[in-house]
Amino acid sequence: MLKQHLSFKLSQKLSPQQIQLMKLIQLPTQAFEQRLKQELGENPALETGKEESDSEDDYDDVYDNEASDSETIDTEDINIDEYLSDDEIPEYRTKANNYSADDEERNIPYAAGISFNQFLLNQLNTAYLNDEEWNIAEFLVGSVDESGYIRRPLSDILDDLAFTQNIYTEEATIEKVLKIVQKLDPPGVAARSLKECLVIQLNRKESTQSVELATAILEKSFDQFTKKHYKKLLQKHNITEDQLKAAISEIERLNPKPGGSYAGNNRMVEHVVPDFSIRIVEGELELTLNGRNAPELHVSSEYNNMLKGYKDAKNKTKSQKDTVQFIKQKLDAAKWFIDAIRQRQQTLFVTMSSIMNYQQEYFLTGDERNLRPMILKDIADEIDMDVSTISRVANSKYVDTPYGTKLIKEYFSESMKNDQGEDVSTKEIKKILETVIKEEAKKKPLTDDKLAAILKEKGYPIARRTVAKYREQLDIPVARLRKRI
Repeated sequence: MLKQHLSFKLSQKLSPQQIQLMKLIQLPTQAFEQRLKQELGENPALETGKEESDSEDDYDDVYDNEASDSETIDTEDINIDEYLSDDEIPEYRTKANNYSADDEERNIPYAAGISFNQFLLNQLNTAYLNDEEWNIAEFLVGSVDESGYIRRPLSDILDDLAFTQNIYTEEATIEKVLKIVQKLDPPGVAARSLKECLVIQLNRKESTQSVELATAILEKSFDQFTKKHYKKLLQKHNITEDQLKAAISEIERLNPKPGGSYAGNNRMVEHVVPDFSIRIVEGELELTLNGRNAPELHVSSEYNNMLKGYKDAKNKTKSQKDTVQFIKQKLDAAKWFIDAIRQRQQTLFVTMSSIMNYQQEYFLTGDERNLRPMILKDIADEIDMDVSTISRVANSKYVDTPYGTKLIKEYFSESMKNDQGEDVSTKEIKKILETVIKEEAKKKPLTDDKLAAILKEKGYPIARRTVAKYREQLDIPVARLRKRI
């Protein structure tokens, strides 16, 4: 049975301006510049550079006059969203405060080069291969990943050759061609496992006692070697400790990723543009916002003049009314965008100022042990903003300090109590843990239990499982894998 009834409820809805501001705050500098280019391309009423002092007053005067004019078309139904779309980014270069007008092109040129796979194919031209072998070799080279490995079983490659290349062969033939491909540079390329990769490299070195022993260890005792069971290696191969050291030294000089050094050279380098800069001037911290985050924007004086012309016209035609409605839409969007940019600048600066003052001791010394425990709510309460706003700033912005450029969120950490009952940052504990492990005797590395005991002696009573968690976060292996002979 259908029923109708009335109900009252309160709800909050974000305005287009608020949504626009939140999106702008979240953008890092380079993405913000692209968003600015887009808005300048979409809205002809928005311009860069210094504005004339009376342009905005003219707009307000005309707008107020139109609002009281009985012939004015109602503009309350204007959909601002259409001016905030992300459909297209025009090629429009903006002017930013930290660039002069006569600056040269700042794009970084990148050297062109051939791909890693093409580099391998070029070497195959010197090999003696029949047509079938060449096609197989070409397919194998195409299966080499950026690290230099072939990760697929030969049985899968055999099937792919039949289905995609119409080549019907045997695994023995593929194995034979693979051995030829594995002779290409860099040494170790086209290996199917780390063990095979290292053995290939050792086989191409000059034969010495250490190289032969290293090859035997990898071929016969690879599992014990990777787990650093040195006592078992000494017994199994009947060798001295010095001989084992020499063999391990040969293995450590090998490249576990033969393709990495070549493939990495052809990648585009990503440059981090810091949003803030902190400097120490006469013992005091000085914070500046990157000028590229503070562009000079103003409403087009040409569009204001169009409104003035409409205002002064005695007989207003239908086309003029349609035109002035379009102009008002663009001017509103331009003013909203300018206001959003100003609020963005203010929000970024206030937030980073609060973080800098909160972590003043760290920024003055650079010692991570001086980092205070700090969560998003601490900063949000201090500057009376929402936690989500602080999160948007911290998760996507970088700050240039005397100690390097870092993501702001790296300065946030949880707190733990030391033996004095004081709150200390977990980053401080991690730094001490890292130092203790660095200074340990590598012949007998410290276990997590012993590390927990040492930290407790230093005034940080934390459990063994917590030590293990922090060690993993620092990407430090367990004691057995840190052992050296």
